[in-house]
Amino acid sequence: MNNRKTNIAANLSHLRAKSHMSQEEVAEKIGVTRQAVAKWENGETLPDIINCEAIADLFDVSINDLVRYDSKESGLPIGPRDKYIFGTVTVGERGQIVLPKKARDTLGFKAGDTLVVLGDTNPITAGLALIGEEKFLRFTGGTLNGLLNNERND
Repeated sequence: MNNRKTNIAANLSHLRAKSHMSQEEVAEKIGVTRQAVAKWENGETLPDIINCEAIADLFDVSINDLVRYDSKESGLPIGPRDKYIFGTVTVGERGQIVLPKKARDTLGFKAGDTLVVLGDTNPITAGLALIGEEKFLRFTGGTLNGLLNNERND
């Protein structure tokens, strides 16, 4: 089990620096003293659950990630609430990829699921996104249902 005190200290320090906030500013926003924030960042003490919630809300991260996320283990800093980097995949010769297990588990994708592939070709933001077909149809109000059925038959 990783060290919660070390995780909170590292995550708080990173989030504060990334937000260009002083310890005093963080303290004011969550209603504690600057010294309390300094002690949390140094790993001397731990914030109580109410303060953990306030910190998580302030920096838009989950309480779970604030407490448990280990940036040394993952090699990446703590990310925003509900946003993930699952790793890398290699595109095969026929364009196939294998989704990382953690991505499949976290998003609930399983064998046989149909995913909609979305793309952005803007040179600055180019990339792909995957979304479950049912969620996509709910999101679009089912207006693209015919298109998706035609794609499957091609």
